[in-house]
Amino acid sequence: MNRIALFPGSFDPVTIGHVDIVNRALSLFDNIVVGIGVNSSKKTLYPTEKRKEWLGKIFEGKDQVSVEQYEGLTVDFCREIGANFILRGLRTSVDFEFERAIAQMNRTMHEDIETVFVLSSPGLSAVNSTIVREIIKNGGEASKFVPAGIDLSLG
Repeated sequence: MNRIALFPGSFDPVTIGHVDIVNRALSLFDNIVVGIGVNSSKKTLYPTEKRKEWLGKIFEGKDQVSVEQYEGLTVDFCREIGANFILRGLRTSVDFEFERAIAQMNRTMHEDIETVFVLSSPGLSAVNSTIVREIIKNGGEASKFVPAGIDLSLG
């Protein structure tokens, strides 16, 4: 049986922290699907197509990694793609408490799907998409927080 993990998120924008988690988890899973969750009630800075393009470019040549977009419950998408694991990165204890609650709810809904937490690398624990978005919106230089080659220009 293949060990398939879904790494869900908005990736708005994708950060070096996201990439670090996926790269470090490659030895744990046969395949990782980076799932761009589409939430109609959430206002994003970058369109889904742009985020999918970025992620495809970042993981180009890594046959273990694919990029998909989805709507609805993450556990339902796991079932759709045959994933028995949800991969999540943890930066802080606050992340842990939030992610633990979600993992327990997911496990209650689908007992066969296990959440696996990977701690962020020490130098990346402050990097998150929300802060990077605010830097971009306010005209700051955010390129050091995203993978090389990502064009953060708006519009």
